[in-house]
Amino acid sequence: ILVDGSSYLYRAFHAMPTLSNSRGEPTGAVYGVVNMLRKLIADHPSEHVAVVFDAPGKTFRDDLFAQYKATRASMPEELRAQIEPLHELIRALGIPLLCVPGVEADDVIGTLAKQATQHGMRALISTGDKDMAQLVNEQVTLVNTMTNLYIDTQGVIDKFGVRAEQIVDYLTLIGDTSDNIPGVPSVGPKTAAKWLQSYGTLAALVAHADEIKGKVGDSLRASLGQLPLSHQLATIQCEVPLDRRVEDLRITAPDAEKLKTLYQRLEFKTWLSELLGRDNATTETQVTPPAPKHDANYQTILTTEQLDHWLDKLQRAELFAFDTETTGLDYMQAEIVGVSFAVQAHEAAYVPLAHDYLGAPAQLSRSAVLERLRPLLEDPHKIKIGQNAKFDMSVLANYNITLRGVDFDTMLESYVLNSVGSRHDMDTLALKHLGHKTISFEDVAGKGAKQITFNQVAVETASNYAAEDADITLRLHQTLWPLLAQEEKLKSLFEHIEIPLVPVLSHIERTGVLVDALMLARQSTELAQRMNELEHEAYRLAGEEFNLGSPKQIQEILYHKLKLPILEKTPTGQPSTAESVLQELAADYQLPQCILNHRGMSKLKSTYTDRLPEQINPRTGRVHTSYQQAVASTGRLSSTEPNLQNIPIRTEEGRRIRQAFIAPPGYKIVAADYSQIELRILAHLSGDAGLMRAFAEGADVHRATAAEVFGVALEQVSNDQRRNAKAINFGLIYGMSAFGLARQLGIERGVAQEYIDLYFARYPGVKLFMDSTRASARQLGHVETVFGRRLYLPDIKASNAQRRQYAERTAINAPMQGTAADIIKRAMIAAHAWLQQSRIDARMIMQVHDELVFEVHETILDQTVADIRNHMSCAADLAVPLIVDIGVGNNWDEAH
Repeated sequence: ILVDGSSYLYRAFHAMPTLSNSRGEPTGAVYGVVNMLRKLIADHPSEHVAVVFDAPGKTFRDDLFAQYKATRASMPEELRAQIEPLHELIRALGIPLLCVPGVEADDVIGTLAKQATQHGMRALISTGDKDMAQLVNEQVTLVNTMTNLYIDTQGVIDKFGVRAEQIVDYLTLIGDTSDNIPGVPSVGPKTAAKWLQSYGTLAALVAHADEIKGKVGDSLRASLGQLPLSHQLATIQCEVPLDRRVEDLRITAPDAEKLKTLYQRLEFKTWLSELLGRDNATTETQVTPPAPKHDANYQTILTTEQLDHWLDKLQRAELFAFDTETTGLDYMQAEIVGVSFAVQAHEAAYVPLAHDYLGAPAQLSRSAVLERLRPLLEDPHKIKIGQNAKFDMSVLANYNITLRGVDFDTMLESYVLNSVGSRHDMDTLALKHLGHKTISFEDVAGKGAKQITFNQVAVETASNYAAEDADITLRLHQTLWPLLAQEEKLKSLFEHIEIPLVPVLSHIERTGVLVDALMLARQSTELAQRMNELEHEAYRLAGEEFNLGSPKQIQEILYHKLKLPILEKTPTGQPSTAESVLQELAADYQLPQCILNHRGMSKLKSTYTDRLPEQINPRTGRVHTSYQQAVASTGRLSSTEPNLQNIPIRTEEGRRIRQAFIAPPGYKIVAADYSQIELRILAHLSGDAGLMRAFAEGADVHRATAAEVFGVALEQVSNDQRRNAKAINFGLIYGMSAFGLARQLGIERGVAQEYIDLYFARYPGVKLFMDSTRASARQLGHVETVFGRRLYLPDIKASNAQRRQYAERTAINAPMQGTAADIIKRAMIAAHAWLQQSRIDARMIMQVHDELVFEVHETILDQTVADIRNHMSCAADLAVPLIVDIGVGNNWDEAH
């Protein structure tokens, strides 16, 4: 197997999506090449393999022809940076790699192919380069792994119309634009093949050049002087002196330690896991206990004496890692099955408390152990480390234990270090930072329908799993915290925003929100009726019945039957039925709008009106979401099970769902929303005098922008002008181009560009801020929020214009969106502290983007609303006022 590594490298670079590790180093081409190599070797097992790359520097062809490859663009820097790690990785895999100065990879492959032929060996050359067809013979075949196309001697004839031995003559005639090899002007593949079929060789053609008629004959005769050079440049040299012969090129055993180091550095987690993998075979009911790794000392606590010993260790420890094992992931209903802790690396203990399978060993009393742990767990001065400690905090609250002193959370340490493009779960972090494959839950509990709950897992098996959780949490902290502590802004962000927010979120989640199930049931019935009406309307517009949930049938109706314009295609070349495409079509056609309306109602019904009643907790009568703190790259919180942040507010149906979020008797819903917070942050960051003046004076900023952009008095601004100014204000925050603005406003692109130019002329500080932010992002590879949160931009220097421009847009928006996320988090922390200290009859029940929602007793409404406004307004000290809009009502919709 002879692999054209240089061909693989470029193909992988252009085919793979942008990938980078947490340090911002590009890794996509490395991953793509190795992935192709792994597949090639798996599909074509052979002990003789070589991967050949072009060596840096000039080759003999440059000496022959100074303009050789002169038209090629220089190698992109993000590709050049991946060559060395790629070479290291291939060698660590035990695959021979050749890189010979003075010649090209083609010449080395040609030499090895010739040697293989002489030794009676068959050779498979993996490449996408047509020049290699000249090497094909009865023993040498080409394969293009991108297209899975094999080319043998007949395949060369089928593809090029000439035999393999005629390929160099063929290439000489047609030339090669990528290598800048001159051919005969006006001669293409068909003409070259026809000539060679008639004359056999280039030499014979040249001898009969006067027989070729017409302009093409004139071109041939005019090119006779340069054909020998082109022929020499196109010929692959098959006698290159090599320090290794083909029979010496054998795959050897991989260097596991080197691979582990490289996989960790490049953050190829799947391959690292595979390298460190273990047999996960399960039995019908139970699994073989995975043994602890690295000679870890894991203990199972079954006696009071053992517990006493560990409680003493915990009491004396400066800090310790703590974890709970439970019957499930619903923090409101999960029961504690056991607890684990670690005080130093590779040493941990598990206390089983509620394993109740047949034959389970006697265990200590859960209530007694938790009571003995209570003083430690509730002591704010006893420092604990968790991994997603919010879950443990919420589960312990089911046992009336308030977990305090969680100063560190490894999930959040990782998230604050780099929030972009990476997961922060323990398994991923252990692989990435420790090179350790953890025991997975499936390892101990089985998979799918046969999976058991943790209380049914054998104590010995559970102990290794649970003790490892605590051990790894401690070791991750010992790895991550030094990295975080050396960055003062990130350390401050962690200590003053992310960690203090953990108990706040736990409290909000456990409080929950009251939902009217009967109202939602009525809405489900009405939505079903309206969807039925829309279906029949769609059938009428289409002229036939079809499945409105089937993209294929929608595609058939819209594009084949009704002949609507195709605005976009899917990656497979089919006309797109994506929502953005249908929205564009809906401006001119009824059926796409009808389909969109049906889709929207179907989503509301399945996600909310049908599902929310099922998610009401039977004990509290409320819905309890989970706020995900380490998901969004900008620092925003996300909400799951159920997602309360995606209920639409602009549609009648969405607002009706919000009406089902109600206040209990004697209370009101109070919704407090930051007004135009991202525009205010833009004013603060840019320091633009005009924008700051508009906010300082309390003006309608969209009307003020319209007055500036359109050059009219404030009182003369029309509604259309204000609407356009609003689109400009918000569009520029999100990096909208003139094309995007034109499409949104339904105006000509030139007019949209004029609007943008006028905006920047009136607000020069904004233009300066955006330009300097892009420049800084290119230099540093990241941008920051006001509070120091970093948002890394791995594509900011990408050669691919689309990816680079997206990164530039993100560079502008991320500081504003991220700062807004930081501000609302600070507001939540302040509001929670005030509510806890004042002990008033009010509670925070939801966070939705820039909005906080409270339940407040009717008797204290006025003062509480004033206090909420004060705490939210003071959450950040910006150069412009932070304004909070507050509404009050019996339900969430009324409060807007």
